[in-house]
Amino acid sequence: MKVNYDSKTDTLTIIFTETPVAESDEDKPGVILDYDDKGNLVSLEIMDASRRVSVPSKIEYQVSPMAG
Repeated sequence: MKVNYDSKTDTLTIIFTETPVAESDEDKPGVILDYDDKGNLVSLEIMDASRRVSVPSKIEYQVSPMAG
């Protein structure tokens, strides 16, 4: 997974897999979902990210413990 914040365009992109995008859908205004040719979500783009995300240039990553 890759996360990219472009401050020039104020766009936050989360890429789940490096698969070619076959179709895009603007689920909500300013939130674009990209799908591969099998309908799997491959990435999402958040436009005007600084208005929608508290600190778009900072990412926190956490792995939850496995249930045992």
